[in-house]
Amino acid sequence: MELIDTHCHIDVGAFDADREEVLEAARAVGVAEMVVPAIHRQGWEGLLECCGAHQGLHPALGLHPVYLGMHEPDDLVALDHRLALEEGLVAVGEIGLDFFLRDLDRQRQMELCEAQLALARDHGLPVLLHVRKGHEEMLGLLKRTGVGGGIVHAFNGSLQQAGRYLDLGFRLGFGGMLTWPRSTRLRRLAAELPLEAIVLETDAPDLTVVQHRGERNSPAFLPFCLAALAEVRRMEMEEVAEATTRSARQVLRLGDSP
Repeated sequence: MELIDTHCHIDVGAFDADREEVLEAARAVGVAEMVVPAIHRQGWEGLLECCGAHQGLHPALGLHPVYLGMHEPDDLVALDHRLALEEGLVAVGEIGLDFFLRDLDRQRQMELCEAQLALARDHGLPVLLHVRKGHEEMLGLLKRTGVGGGIVHAFNGSLQQAGRYLDLGFRLGFGGMLTWPRSTRLRRLAAELPLEAIVLETDAPDLTVVQHRGERNSPAFLPFCLAALAEVRRMEMEEVAEATTRSARQVLRLGDSP
C-alpha cells in the first residue's frame, strides 16, 4: 500500500536527533510521500532545506494563526515573493483561524488568513487550513476569495460544514485522533463522509495515535490512522489506502509516486 501523509512537521526540532531514522521507518510501512507545512517565516529556510534533501517531501509555506505574535508586517510580502520564485511548493500553509485560543486577536487572524488565501489564489496553489472554532468564518473567507481548494487539516466541524468545504473543492484531513475510542463524534463523521472527501495525515510530532499514547507522533504511525478509518467505514485497508492517496494527489496536484 502507498500512503501520503498530507500534514507532517518533519522539519521541526523534535526530529533533529533522528530524522533519517524516522523517514526510513515511515517509508518501510508504505508512507511514500509527506507534505511539510510551515508555521512561521523563521522556519521557511530550514523547511525548504529539509524537503530538498529528502525524496518524497513536499514543502508548503505559510503563516500559522497560533504563531500570530511572531509574524511581522512584511512577512506577507516575503511570502508573495517566495511563492513566485520557489520551485516545488505544493500549497500555501499552514494557515487558518484558531478561535479556540481566546488570547489570539480574531480580527488580525481574519486579515492574515484572507491575505494568504488571496496569495494562494493568485499563485494558483491549494491551501492547508488550520481551523478551530472558526469554520463558519473560514467558509465565508473561502467563498469571498475564491481560492482553488485544498485540505482542512484535522477536520473537526459538522457534517453540514464538511459538505460546504467539499463543494469548494476541499478534502478533509483525518489522523491520530481517529484512533482514540473516545473520539466517537469524529469516528462517526469519518464513517458518514464520502470516502473521496478524506485524506490521511499525522500532524507529527503532535496528535499521536492511541497505540503510541504519550509518545512523539511520527509519520511512521500513519498506518494506524488508515486502520482506524477502514474500521469505522467497514472497508478493506487496501481500498481505503488507494482512495485516500488518490484524493491527496488530486487536491495537491501531485504527480505519480517518486
